[in-house]
Amino acid sequence: MESMFFPFLLIIFASIFQGSFGLGMKYMAPLKWESWWLVHVTIAMIILPMLWAFIAVPDLAGVLSTSFSDPSMQSVVFIAMLFGFLWGIGGILFGVSVPYIGLSLTMGIVMGLAGSIGALIPLLRMENSTSSPQFPYVIAGLLITLVGVAITAKAGIDKDKMTSEVSGEKSNILKGILIAVACGVLSALLNVGFVEAAPIAKLAESMGAIDRNASLAAWVVVLIGAFIMNAGYAVYLLFKNKTWSSFKVQGSAKAYRWAILASIFWFGALGVYGQGAALIGPIGGVIGWPMLLGLSLIVSNFWAYRAGEWKGAKKPFNLLLAGLVVLIAASIVLGYSNSVV
Repeated sequence: MESMFFPFLLIIFASIFQGSFGLGMKYMAPLKWESWWLVHVTIAMIILPMLWAFIAVPDLAGVLSTSFSDPSMQSVVFIAMLFGFLWGIGGILFGVSVPYIGLSLTMGIVMGLAGSIGALIPLLRMENSTSSPQFPYVIAGLLITLVGVAITAKAGIDKDKMTSEVSGEKSNILKGILIAVACGVLSALLNVGFVEAAPIAKLAESMGAIDRNASLAAWVVVLIGAFIMNAGYAVYLLFKNKTWSSFKVQGSAKAYRWAILASIFWFGALGVYGQGAALIGPIGGVIGWPMLLGLSLIVSNFWAYRAGEWKGAKKPFNLLLAGLVVLIAASIVLGYSNSVV
């Protein structure tokens, strides 16, 4: 049991990063969305993963060269990048959803669906998974997670109704929720891509990387696909809207700082989560992923509360707190599942 303390501590630590990265999206102005997003994804999906992996993985160049050139590994690379690319669509939808329904509700829907689906797909792909002793506990944990997410989503809807009535503005709640649901389903594929990229991590380990750091090589490949989608869309908007000049707009230093900070939080979460999941073992990507996203909801709602999103909405906020308690219970069940033999 003691050997599991450190991996789960890493996942808790990663959830703090995961729950905090969305803060930067509140400070995009005066940059255009596409300008800010291009800076963010370049740092978060290319520079930081490559830099961290270069430091922690011996002969990273050799690992990547073998992965891309070895015929037996090329299918792994393709699948990993494909899932990263599809997740990239979800990442874009996340940015679109926040202005409609706020950070807390967007995070609730997206993290719940991404956590559950992102864990269930790898679980069902494991050999004899349904007959393993952990299976009922993992399923129970995922179901409890969905209940917690449903409660937090209901709290957000109630809060939106109250604030819309006060301001007299027409609510975009339905549109925002639909976007967030699509984002949640696609966002699940990031973890699927990470699990499918396990042979790349194994290759890195065989070339001298320790087990927890080997996961960084897998992230490098997955996030190349994610970057292609995200950067491609941002560049498309820059041409379409003729907003290349927005990079040099006055007063943008704060926006750039938040883009960098959000990038550190974002990949910091994935990198630390990958290390924790690797230390847990083969089922690490199944139980660690929903724990990461469920716990990050607590962090994101702390920031949302500090930002005043729940001001004047006492009853919805109390409902939100109940949902967060349920999410904590789900994480406990998922954590316990790893101790079942």
